[in-house]
Amino acid sequence: MGDADWDRLGLPSDDVRRRALRIENPLNAEEPQLATTLLPGLLEALSRNVGRGNGDAALFETGLVFLPTGNEKAPILGVDRRPTADEWAAIEKAVPHQPQHLGVVLTGQRERSGWWGEGRAASWADAIEAVRRVAAVLGVEVTTRQAAVAPWHPGRCAEILIGEQVVGHAGELHPKVCEAYGLPPRAAAAEVDLDLLFEHATSPQGQHFSSYPVAKEDVALVVDAGVPAAEVEAALRDGAGPLLESIRLFDVFTGEQVGEGRKSLAFALRFRAGDRTLKEGESGAARDAAVALAAQRTGAVQRS
Repeated sequence: MGDADWDRLGLPSDDVRRRALRIENPLNAEEPQLATTLLPGLLEALSRNVGRGNGDAALFETGLVFLPTGNEKAPILGVDRRPTADEWAAIEKAVPHQPQHLGVVLTGQRERSGWWGEGRAASWADAIEAVRRVAAVLGVEVTTRQAAVAPWHPGRCAEILIGEQVVGHAGELHPKVCEAYGLPPRAAAAEVDLDLLFEHATSPQGQHFSSYPVAKEDVALVVDAGVPAAEVEAALRDGAGPLLESIRLFDVFTGEQVGEGRKSLAFALRFRAGDRTLKEGESGAARDAAVALAAQRTGAVQRS
């Protein structure tokens, strides 16, 4: 990598990713630094695809990045003997931290149009979903939280978390970054630390399917426009309790009916017990508990 890569990504001068190790004798004088992120190479590859007519593209890469610790000064030893234990420890101390990352970039149509109907453009949601799918295979539950980190659009960037630990970011690229790489507006990207995902990996368990009837409850909640849907969904999930089988956001509405600076989020909640048929009122009580917690955490008001 080189300084031009950090500039094209729009990284601030104090961004930790600019603190890269410099190679003594680089193959390319304009790229003398070891990569601290996978995105520049991926975005260049995506740009080449777009430039050659392949405008509907999604690329990924897994690879090591090199994150300096500040102690990268290895002793210069001779070849006449084996290093001592202390010398070997000093050499190992000089090796930078090298986590394995996953990078994903998308642009164009995610679902192509045709006789069957209109297509769908790739978006920030697809970048987040790519990370969710990888985490699901590893048996890891990840959550999202709004963030403002280059090279993403500050209003369309999400932190990917395991608990409270940030493992990466995903979202829509900043317009200036798209322009710098010659990409269409609203291209999306994600990058996560795979080593952190592996640390929390478990043996995935198959979903248990119940033969008992499902109870369907839909709720529409009005919140301030700046409240992320993920926060409302998390509150509903926590409040609904163990009978909740699934939750899905199926509609987002803004307009005079909900007021200026407000939005309506409609969720489909599905309740089911694994060992019995739900009693009358159980699903309604669970729904009401979910709505109450969403109101407490996010100020949501149920839309009549």
